[in-house]
Amino acid sequence: MRIQKKTDSSLIKGYIEGNEAFLEILIKRHQQRLYSFIYSKIKDKDLTEDIFQDTFIKVIKTLKKGNYNEEGKFLPWVMRISHNLVIDYFRKNNRMPKFKNTDDFNIFSVLGDNSLNAEKQLIQDQIYEDVRELVNGLPDEQKEVLIMRIYKDMSFKEISENTGVSINTALGRMRYALINMRKLIEKNKIILVNQ
Repeated sequence: MRIQKKTDSSLIKGYIEGNEAFLEILIKRHQQRLYSFIYSKIKDKDLTEDIFQDTFIKVIKTLKKGNYNEEGKFLPWVMRISHNLVIDYFRKNNRMPKFKNTDDFNIFSVLGDNSLNAEKQLIQDQIYEDVRELVNGLPDEQKEVLIMRIYKDMSFKEISENTGVSINTALGRMRYALINMRKLIEKNKIILVNQ
């Protein structure tokens, strides 16, 4: 098999086993998409170049430590790294969009973007994954109400009937679920923005 035809996984394996040239092939293979992805967020050539370099420094460190386990998902993993570096840049420069910390805060308002390109879809998938983890971290009664309300689109009356609690209790649990999720977002510095 010619080197150029090797899968990302076999190139990574080869690189980890000591074949430095395999990393160069991987970088060249994904350079255009990754560079375009970073540039679409930053709109600055020099900065894009810096973040691109930093991304691969992180990739190399992770591979050298043997901490890579994204079997067959190299590009999404690399894009996630670059996405995080872009976010770090925005944070350092105070350019990060902020959510207003209000009671009607709705974590799910960030999830409705239908016109996604491939890169945005990767970030969107990561956002969904982060939200899923947040939901799983809630107490069971809150999680139950939140899933019924958001994912099953049930009314509070239906939730009340299904769970055997009053409508007010269901409303209270939903409110506490959102408050707890907000706390978890802030504590873990999770970014739920698809820029």
